[in-house]
Amino acid sequence: MKEKIILDVSDLVVEFDTELGVVRAVEQVDFQLKKGKILGIAGESGCGKSVTALSIMRLLPKPVSNIVKGKALFNELDIFTLPINQMHRIRGRKISMIFQEPMTALNPVHGIGKQMTEIYKLHFPQMSFDEMTTSATKMLEKVGIPDPEKVIKKYPHQLSGGMRQRVMIAMALSCEPDILIADEPTTALDVTVQAQILELIKNLQKKSDMSVILITHDLGVIAENCDDVVVMYAGRIAEKANAASIFKHPKHPYTKGLLTSIPSLAREPKTILPTIQGSVPSLLNMPEGCRFATRCPLVEDICRKSVPKERKIDQNHTAACHLAD
Repeated sequence: MKEKIILDVSDLVVEFDTELGVVRAVEQVDFQLKKGKILGIAGESGCGKSVTALSIMRLLPKPVSNIVKGKALFNELDIFTLPINQMHRIRGRKISMIFQEPMTALNPVHGIGKQMTEIYKLHFPQMSFDEMTTSATKMLEKVGIPDPEKVIKKYPHQLSGGMRQRVMIAMALSCEPDILIADEPTTALDVTVQAQILELIKNLQKKSDMSVILITHDLGVIAENCDDVVVMYAGRIAEKANAASIFKHPKHPYTKGLLTSIPSLAREPKTILPTIQGSVPSLLNMPEGCRFATRCPLVEDICRKSVPKERKIDQNHTAACHLAD
């Protein structure tokens, strides 16, 4: 049975106006999010993961940013061409987002209760204040916050990092959205809390048959939680496939480099981890051909001259590499 595609992003190009010139942060990004599945977007810092997510939410800073071209079809509606008032009805209600830093995403001068009830005021104005407060309290309880009646009266600075992240998840899920975008949801949290937060997102996703885009640089997180994977490098997609295929049979040299740099119990103790040599090229000065050519151990002349197109390796596996199998 063919799986339903709830979000189809195609040929996305995003530019930023800077003092040094126009920077193309995302170029020709294509991916599909399946109904009820978790899609992982992986890559180094600055590769375009968060810009892609903010583009889908239509939350890129204006006027410095610009979606030059592309489509994002959500239930056949192109998000990029929707009038802003219609986008307001979708954002938070149909597509919601957990932001990277809970301390900066939450307003420090407003209590948790006020910030949570604002969501209901916007999307369910017919609800009474008591109904909003009750719904917000139940949502806090649902995400595993003890004593939600007390927490709802507190301010963000009175909560730990893990608790603030749970509040962010509660706010994002308040309207039971069809799609949840989680941008590095475990950043700056200790390992135990990271596991709890990821388990929480996964359990809530299964219960509500929600679709999730999980953005992370941690391939361990991808392996444990995602059905499909998109690997990005310097604003472009390097490889995409289902999670099992990516980890068992990586085809792009960048993906292979990321996987070999992960610590493993099978590796001899106290040996130096393999690393990808060099650094990511500047977005203002990209190489003419493949963006990974300056760091690739397999580089050939064609890689330096021609931009590789996505090549189909298998039914659900593509890689943007001239040398891919």
